[in-house]
Amino acid sequence: MKKKRINVVCAIMRDGNKYLCTQRLRKGPDYTAEHWEFPGGKVEDNENDYEALRREIREEMDWDIFVGRKLGTIEHEYPDFIIHLKAYECLARNNNFKLLAHLDAKWLATEEFPSLNWTEADKLLIEKIWRLQ
Repeated sequence: MKKKRINVVCAIMRDGNKYLCTQRLRKGPDYTAEHWEFPGGKVEDNENDYEALRREIREEMDWDIFVGRKLGTIEHEYPDFIIHLKAYECLARNNNFKLLAHLDAKWLATEEFPSLNWTEADKLLIEKIWRLQ
């Protein structure tokens, strides 16, 4: 059986030398539940990446953002699906967001990233964008 491919976009939000990291909810498969990620979500069939990212951040964080340039793309195969993840540099007027679909959020410097339990796809993205191992 062919695995489902999911197109996902995520926001790389920076405040000084720190980046916004969000913790997934306790639902879903063990390999993603409660893991850390960059905020974002699935691209619907009728959307482009920019529209999807703005919609997802608005729905999950009640936050309006500006989506800038693409920073990187990775593909990762999980046990039951394949994710095609694209990261975009994003800006917001302020940091007044609400966690409507996440357990927690932290602003971390890149050297602090290894302290979190990331999804495998986001680990690959971190390695690609920041060349961190």
